[in-house]
Amino acid sequence: MNDDAIQPGRIRRLAEGFEGCLERWMGHKQETVWRMLTEPSQFVQWLAPGSIELRKAGRVHIDFGDSGVVIDSTVLAFDPPRLLAYSWSSGDGADRPLRWELDALGGGTALTLTVQLPEGEDIAKACAGFEAHLDMLAAALEGVPIRFPFDRYIAARHAYQKLMAE
Repeated sequence: MNDDAIQPGRIRRLAEGFEGCLERWMGHKQETVWRMLTEPSQFVQWLAPGSIELRKAGRVHIDFGDSGVVIDSTVLAFDPPRLLAYSWSSGDGADRPLRWELDALGGGTALTLTVQLPEGEDIAKACAGFEAHLDMLAAALEGVPIRFPFDRYIAARHAYQKLMAE
């Protein structure tokens, strides 16, 4: 896959870091996509094993295994089946808010994922990783879960790096 095949989302500079915004249209009902984001038996197919207490201030625990990344945070916003937000962090680490927004649209769902990172962290890498996971989500919604698409990740990372250089 070449870099030109990747249509990166948007990145903007914040006072103390960056914000990436990725948008996808999923050809499934909002409630179906919501279950993929919130039910452990569903999100393990495209994200990682874990659990989310479905309430504001509920515990979020997602373990990315071999990568060593463990999310251990709390739910920041919860409005089913439209909004879920939590920090993509652990412990005393810097907050990395992650916001999933779902809107019913045209017989499917418009998904907007917003991720914020503090200054000094690689927003291109983070957005590329989420591009790959969104591909995994789309495949899981079709009933054919896939492994992490590393080629997609590399191409997306180059596309986001190009975007940041502009």
